[in-house]
Amino acid sequence: MIETERLLLRKPQLEDADGAAELLADPKVMHWLGGQTVPREDVPAVLAKWISRWGDNGCGPFSVLRREDGRWLGRVGILVWDTRDAWTHGTFTGSGEFAQPELGWAFASEHWGQGYATEAARAAREWAYGDLGVKRLVSLIDPANVSSQRVAERLGATPGETIELFDNGPHVVWEHPR
Repeated sequence: MIETERLLLRKPQLEDADGAAELLADPKVMHWLGGQTVPREDVPAVLAKWISRWGDNGCGPFSVLRREDGRWLGRVGILVWDTRDAWTHGTFTGSGEFAQPELGWAFASEHWGQGYATEAARAAREWAYGDLGVKRLVSLIDPANVSSQRVAERLGATPGETIELFDNGPHVVWEHPR
């Protein structure tokens, strides 16, 4: 569990379904995360996948809650990619030297523009470099996603190469400072 000035980051729980459903049904958000919204009945399976990533890698997405009222705002955390041939989801163990951790964030659009993504991502990045021991951390951002580019810039990340995600087209690799 990580606390910031306004936020609480913790491992996801199946009880997060209502908040996660709001995020996953939001077409503005899902446009950047593969394009398809997720029906309410499929939300528990998505949460189970988020939870299983923690078991597979010792990291994964955190649920982000507003401290003042406990409201579920979104997710931020570390996803592991296997960079062999194409960028696909992987594990540290299965991908070995080809494992690349990514710092990602997604918030329901009603919470955009309030600094939550930057605050949460900064805390998750500090945790990844410190507690998790990550050596290199990137964020993969669609070239048209100006809002996420601005978050990356506020975090001091710099854009690099453009890669092709196996399921979501070209993305710029933004490298984070330590």
